[in-house]
Amino acid sequence: LGGLLFFWLLEKAELYRHAHHHEGDGHHHHDEFDAEQAGRGGYSVLLGDSIHNFCDGIIIAAAFLADHRLGMVTALAIVAHEIPQEVGDYIVLLNAGLSRARALAFNALSGLAAVLGGVVGYFVVGPWQEYFPYLLVVASSSFIYVAVADLLPQLQQRLTLKETLSQVAWLVLGLGLVVAATRWIPGH
Repeated sequence: LGGLLFFWLLEKAELYRHAHHHEGDGHHHHDEFDAEQAGRGGYSVLLGDSIHNFCDGIIIAAAFLADHRLGMVTALAIVAHEIPQEVGDYIVLLNAGLSRARALAFNALSGLAAVLGGVVGYFVVGPWQEYFPYLLVVASSSFIYVAVADLLPQLQQRLTLKETLSQVAWLVLGLGLVVAATRWIPGH
């Protein structure tokens, strides 16, 4: 619960900062494409994604240190999450004016932050194995927060029958993967 509240407060702080930054800033907001603003957004995405990937690396290292099967499941879950995110980041970088080659190179470079996070996680988090349950709870709560805050409201929208059946199928597949994964972890 503490982890969920922490991530909720982080999001509230970011929303407040974003709203406060744009209130009465003297700029006229148009629906036109602003290349300069888009360019700054591209580099913000790279910075944010690098931090995100670094944290993913720490989480993967901690999971492997706890149990190799938990590490595999965690790594697979993060890879499944990262693929669409990296495609989105690539598109943002293209819209920011980067060439395809530069966008791909910067996106790949950002992905290497996960490797750095894994190394840091292994050497820094490793000696703190007694705190692993707490670290894993915080990591898990970040994923749960995203699901509760971002995904569930989207699932409540009115959809066609075909879209609803697709959502249900993906949900059942996800639950099946969780059940299969927990069978690999000792004590479950």
